[in-house]
Amino acid sequence: MKNIALAALSLFALSTSLATAKDAIFAAPEQTHTFQILSSPPAAESATTKAELAELHQIESTRTEAEVAKAKFDDDNENIFAFKDVFGDGFTKENLPLTAALGDRVKNDEGVNSNLAKTGFHRVRPYNLDKTLHPVCKTKIKDDSYPSGHTTSGYIFALTLIDLAPEKRDEILARADAYAHNRLVCGVHYSSDLPASRLSAYTIHAVMATNPQYQKEVAEARTELRSKLGLPAN
Repeated sequence: MKNIALAALSLFALSTSLATAKDAIFAAPEQTHTFQILSSPPAAESATTKAELAELHQIESTRTEAEVAKAKFDDDNENIFAFKDVFGDGFTKENLPLTAALGDRVKNDEGVNSNLAKTGFHRVRPYNLDKTLHPVCKTKIKDDSYPSGHTTSGYIFALTLIDLAPEKRDEILARADAYAHNRLVCGVHYSSDLPASRLSAYTIHAVMATNPQYQKEVAEARTELRSKLGLPAN
């Protein structure tokens, strides 16, 4: 009976994994191994987590209205056009439909890959662990702090944009770093969530970059973006 139950559980896990992988466009979880490559987050009762909570209190006590506004903007805009300040006013969904579509498809794969790790690590959100924190962005009850989906998205968007405009690499990566830091300004993530998210993003993008369909869509979006924004053809 025990063996039958274990077999049923294994079949359920396999079917769930296959269903998730079916939703991937450029990079599937069995290719990126997101959950397997990340170390476990600090335990809730650990000295590291206590230090991270103290850091969030410090950020909370010093964040300005302008910083809060930027953090809220990034919280509400988990899309490739959060990088508009790098590319200028022409960097819009309406002006760049191929770039917008690529960004949406990249975001899809971030979710497909990150959600398995989020569920597996089951890290409680800082404001749910420490009720004296005052987050300024959207909150949730679910324990899924590690890795940060927003941060992972931000870095995958950045790496995708570098594929389109490599000459803007440093500006793009600086914006991705700010996008990640704003999760701390929001008060919704620990500092150790961020490097794990960046590692996930680089891993997911590395797999995406080998996908012929991704390469095709990048080439099309590159031509569009460079033409519409007046960048030299390359």
